[in-house]
Amino acid sequence: MILRRFLTLTFIAAAIFASVKARADALTVTDDTGATVTLAAPAQRIVSLAPHVTELLFAAGGGARVVGAVSYSDYPPQAKAIPRVGDNKSLDLERIVAMKPDLIVVWRHGNAMRQIDRLRELHVPLFFSEPHRLDDIPVTIDKLGVLLGTSAQANKASDAFRHDIAGLRTRYSSQPPVSVFYQVWDDPLMTLNGTHIISEVIDLCGGHNVFTDLKPLVPTISTEAVLAADPEAIVTATPGATSSEHALPSLDAWRKWPTIKAVARGNLFGIDGDLINRPTPRLALGAATLCENLEVARTRRPK
Repeated sequence: MILRRFLTLTFIAAAIFASVKARADALTVTDDTGATVTLAAPAQRIVSLAPHVTELLFAAGGGARVVGAVSYSDYPPQAKAIPRVGDNKSLDLERIVAMKPDLIVVWRHGNAMRQIDRLRELHVPLFFSEPHRLDDIPVTIDKLGVLLGTSAQANKASDAFRHDIAGLRTRYSSQPPVSVFYQVWDDPLMTLNGTHIISEVIDLCGGHNVFTDLKPLVPTISTEAVLAADPEAIVTATPGATSSEHALPSLDAWRKWPTIKAVARGNLFGIDGDLINRPTPRLALGAATLCENLEVARTRRPK
């Protein structure tokens, strides 16, 4: 009787210890919606639902564990070989289920909410990614490193990004300001306001977004508004890196307005869209390019 009671208590104690240890070993982070994401063990089969997410997963040390990704997940080159599960407009839910993921990383505002609701029904942990500021990029890499169990590699990548951004800030942020119009699209004419991460990059480079005070994140504007702002530089994203010495087709239309400072001084700049538009470690390269362009604009001021 005493032995049986002892064994029962021992079993209960062991179960409690195992439960406590499991909770202690659990990997927990907070995603960009403020939700808590917990895994019992490092993720081994991950589905990425945005190109920038795929880059972040590779940076965090989990590229080899990404079993599915959406279209345009093309960096690093190894990402091109990952099986596709749709794009930001439509996901192949059946294929995602068949991949048996233990973690799905979602682009908060880039994936259709109706399909995201369907993903919730799978009861697979979802991590929502939506970096809005430069500081969010290394933080996200570190969090993914926790979920992957690859914190050492993730921390190395995040520290490198912080170092690069700090170096640009030290070098350029106190330079004489350059007024900048960032063109997102030409028809209709669209730009970015001051809360967008690209506007933060402009500030980092010692520039000033001439439309920083507009309310929509991506406002539609008029040609007259650009003429009134009279920016010293006009910048846009391009399919590939372009020399600052040559105007781009999407900016050529501004040549009909030679009174704009940016046109008069030849400050029409294009930056590789993958470097400036994706909130990934490569944004440091895009920022460096923009900073160099604005430095060129400074040298072109009348003496």
